[in-house]
Amino acid sequence: MIEQTDSGAAAAYDVRPISAEEHTRFLADQALSSFLQNPRWPEVKREWESQSLGLFDPSAPADASPVAAALVLFRRLPIPAAVPVLGGKGLAYMAEGPVMKSGTADLHRILPPLIEHLKSSGAFLVRVGLPGVLRRWEAKEVRRALAAGENTSISELTPLDTGVPGSVAAGSSTVGSTQTETWQQQLSELGFQPPAPSTDFEAGQPQFQARIPLTDEQGESLPIDEVLARMDQSSRRQTKKSTRSELSIRVGDESDLPAWQKLYTETAERDGFTGRPLSYFQNMHRELNASPLSQCTLYLAHFEDQLLAAAIYVRQGEFAWYVYGASSGEERKRYAPRALQLRQIEDSLEAGCQWYDLGGLSPSLDPEYPLAGLTRFKTTMGADVVQTLGEWDYPVNPLLAKAFSVYMARR
Repeated sequence: MIEQTDSGAAAAYDVRPISAEEHTRFLADQALSSFLQNPRWPEVKREWESQSLGLFDPSAPADASPVAAALVLFRRLPIPAAVPVLGGKGLAYMAEGPVMKSGTADLHRILPPLIEHLKSSGAFLVRVGLPGVLRRWEAKEVRRALAAGENTSISELTPLDTGVPGSVAAGSSTVGSTQTETWQQQLSELGFQPPAPSTDFEAGQPQFQARIPLTDEQGESLPIDEVLARMDQSSRRQTKKSTRSELSIRVGDESDLPAWQKLYTETAERDGFTGRPLSYFQNMHRELNASPLSQCTLYLAHFEDQLLAAAIYVRQGEFAWYVYGASSGEERKRYAPRALQLRQIEDSLEAGCQWYDLGGLSPSLDPEYPLAGLTRFKTTMGADVVQTLGEWDYPVNPLLAKAFSVYMARR
């Protein structure tokens, strides 16, 4: 087991597999857990093996519910099992997990037994992306700094000092910067390696993310006008124009996914990125909607019979994500993508969400940096920038972990 410092001499939690049903019941009480921890998610990421693991207080009754849970995705190395030393080894990955109840968030009790369990399953590297927010910068300040070009990184700006409303859940409360800083210290004490500083996107979940806050500091939902007021003048004007552009906005079903895929492929070719296949979106739509925890919605914007924009949106509990978007090169002055963003914000507010997440961005404030346009767009939409803990690695087998890092860097 990994070496741990004294943490009040409390016993480590017991780890054992739990059923998808038990995992779902646990997450139902964690209002801001990510859909990446949903036990239906492995049916989308079919190239990975998976385990649902519960952590239990050893002093609790045998029928007690878990105090924490983790969906672990497992990717085996492409090495023949006949090689006894290397065969069957793999990466164990917990995106946005483990998820913990309030008052149980002591990593010294949680991570060592988890690692020991995963080691017995053949993990050579354990990667965790704990939920939590370290710092947060207001959208308008990031916009100004990016336009001025006087700073090199968002980290150089003064963060908000008003706390982190709606950060990420640990039970019914939220995990703000103080708890997250404690986790950061505990991860280091336990021998985890922090994410390397980068202005590019990391291979997993980006450390810097764009999120539109939908509640005030007391946790009350904001009026739609206040959310839209966070946008810059151009974005507000285009959003208002989209509502007068004779667009038809509707929610699609699985039969509309081929039309989505055609527009998405067009977008990928135009913008120069590698898209996912239709089967991925079919699995995503089907599995997340089969869960009582989550909702996956396909939005479509038409002008007459022409599909101009489409978006895939996910909501779980009090967190909402704009996950994928696609748009046509035609009829751009109708601002169909803006109309879909407005619909997703409205639906997130109606559902009582605390955040509407626009995904990752680069911390670079160089106006000429290739990803600067993405930061500019997301902050003009009114999204604050939050810095999460990022993904930390524990090398169970340092040699294999090093080889894996070299492979990923070359890739």
